Amino acid sequence: MDPFRRAQIILLCDLCKTAHLQSHCERCDINLCQTCVGKHLSDSSIRHKVVPYKYRKSLNYSKCPDHAGELCKHYCKKCNIPVCSTCVSSSKHEGHDTSDILETLSAKTESLQKDLDELETRIYPRYEEMASDVQTEKAELETNYGELTTIADQQGEILHWEITAIVNQRKSDIQEMKNKHLSTLNKNTEEITQKMAELKQIMSDLKSILKSNDVSLTSTYKSRNSEFTTLPPKVRVTVPSLSPQKINKDQLNEMFGSLSPLSINTEHGDTIKSAEAVSSPPVKPLLDEPCVTATIDTGYNDLFSVSCLSEDQVWTCGENDTMNLLNLQSKLLTSIQTKSGNQPQDIAVTRDGDLVYTDYRNKTVNLIKNKQIQTVITLQGWYPRYVCSTASDDLLVTMVSDDETQSKVVRYSGSTEKQSIQFDDQGRPLYSSGYYTSKYLSENRNLDICVADLSDSAVVVVNQSGKLRFRYTGHPSNTEQSFSPVGITTDSQSHILTADTDNHRIHILDQDGQFLRYIHCHLRGPWGLCVDIRDNLFVAECLTAKVKKIQYL
Repeated sequence: MDPFRRAQIILLCDLCKTAHLQSHCERCDINLCQTCVGKHLSDSSIRHKVVPYKYRKSLNYSKCPDHAGELCKHYCKKCNIPVCSTCVSSSKHEGHDTSDILETLSAKTESLQKDLDELETRIYPRYEEMASDVQTEKAELETNYGELTTIADQQGEILHWEITAIVNQRKSDIQEMKNKHLSTLNKNTEEITQKMAELKQIMSDLKSILKSNDVSLTSTYKSRNSEFTTLPPKVRVTVPSLSPQKINKDQLNEMFGSLSPLSINTEHGDTIKSAEAVSSPPVKPLLDEPCVTATIDTGYNDLFSVSCLSEDQVWTCGENDTMNLLNLQSKLLTSIQTKSGNQPQDIAVTRDGDLVYTDYRNKTVNLIKNKQIQTVITLQGWYPRYVCSTASDDLLVTMVSDDETQSKVVRYSGSTEKQSIQFDDQGRPLYSSGYYTSKYLSENRNLDICVADLSDSAVVVVNQSGKLRFRYTGHPSNTEQSFSPVGITTDSQSHILTADTDNHRIHILDQDGQFLRYIHCHLRGPWGLCVDIRDNLFVAECLTAKVKKIQYL
């Protein structure tokens, strides 16, 4: 059966009224035969959308609430509502600009699709991420509060031990005093007993003399009573007393250690910027004279990397196995040792504020969350070198092969490899090979991937898909040491900043690799770089082990 014949009804073209329809213009809601399609499309003032009739989208016009049976095929621009033909000619919409509702349909549909895309790709995933974070925090409750309980038990045991030790010491002191008291009384008793024995002997002798009536004994007797009229000294020993102090519960609580209050803060939710806002940051011109606004002493012998946690806190790593978080006053806030005890090669802070570091000796990339170290990437046949976190929360890692003949940049989502960047369109290596060379990297706002390749004395920039955009090899006016790019970072203006360590300065380029300006600021061996959310530049000086905060915009 003819697909356009149903129950003996023939569907004809709306223009010629004679030929069978073949197509449908969704923009004009009109049916067309094959001949009339070309004529219809000749009106270039309208963006027609002609599709085969069977694939047409039927339009559901709303019914006019004021005029029964009428469909709202017009749009009142002033009232911002669909209206029917009768409404257009009525006094209610007199003088109002109206149009065919199909004219607004395309724009409205595009806006709806744009909103849907933003909800699906930008907004809803952030809500999922927040929900996941809350679930993770809930899962960690037992562990965290169990640790608090363990600490309380340990402190209680320590106090019990101390109290027991004090009680035992007091008992020992009491026993020692008792022994001394008893010894003194025994000595006094012996002295009295000795005198009593002498007295008994004297009294016995006197009785014998009196009984004997011996003239000789009686006449020669000499009295000794005077010797005993003064009694022996009597020792008085006072029993010591123990004066227990009243237990002060406040002092005892303070001695035990205080428990900080549970802090529940409801932070204002982050505003997810639209794609337009993200792509159009406020313009910030370069300062004529950049200035140092803070200097941080890190305590390392050699300093290599710095990564911003906030405007006034930075993570640093150097020649040993620790990564230190410091504020602008050089105060050490947190110190974390690598899991393996190896020196970290590089560090980066993720969008969530967690720290990532590469351990090239055991070929791992590690994530530090709540001071717990988790290995997220383990490599085979490659050594990880330098790392950065992207706007999409991926990780970009530069790495070198075990035989030191190849280098590449790899993108990871979690522990999953998503992209590998190694060769240009002609199959030539994008990056120099060799183990002992730095290849710091950074993602620009336009999603370019920028690598400072020290061995090649070049900044190599590829686009998001890995296609080479340009190579910057230094400013032509350079007459000092050769260009030696080490650290690299980007800012809200899509500037590329790289540390020229041998020449003790920073190069500022635009996103297309055009040289704009140097930053000097009396730098000494600038190495690692990072930029905070307000476009303050932090420079890790290898030679002084200091971090300098520089305002340049």
